Amino acid sequence: MSSRPSPLPNRVDPFGAVHAHPARGAWMGNRGGRIHEGFRIARPQASRRWIICRLRWKDWRREVMGEGYTELFFHDEATALAAGHRPCFLCRREAALAFAEAFGEAMAEAMDRRLAAERRGARPLIEPEALAPGALVETAGAAFLWEGEALRRWSFEGYGPPEAPAGPLRLLTPVSTLAALRRGYRPETGASAPS
Repeated sequence: MSSRPSPLPNRVDPFGAVHAHPARGAWMGNRGGRIHEGFRIARPQASRRWIICRLRWKDWRREVMGEGYTELFFHDEATALAAGHRPCFLCRREAALAFAEAFGEAMAEAMDRRLAAERRGARPLIEPEALAPGALVETAGAAFLWEGEALRRWSFEGYGPPEAPAGPLRLLTPVSTLAALRRGYRPETGASAPS
């Protein structure tokens, strides 16, 4: 009998929390290295380099939560961005360059420093007209995706129908990432992603 649990604790929500959830993610990423011990998450990060990767790249094969870095999975790229990650310069070079241009920083290290500071800071209240497509907000403990005209409730399985939630909206997507979305970076928000 294997001691490997199922599901593994490696699904990330828009708040940045890591869960054991059976839903499959369309994107993978990591938090700068190994954050697991055995099959549990032992710390929030290994470094401030939080990246979003393709599920498949070249012919690389890895044992999830094995040796090396800890693989994390996201429903979509918008979820990963809200959690404070950015596109990987290795497996997603084109997206990483587009994000860097919209972010206003050419160097990954500068983006990582700014995103790390914003992950530690307070999440501001925001009005819908200040959002950009792909941004996520929180109200009454639930996360919602702004699609440009409507808010849709987030879950590990996907997004619900358009809603008009009551109460103030608190920005989940880091402020600098929201600025990149306003400048035209468009994250994948569907149920599938390129492999």
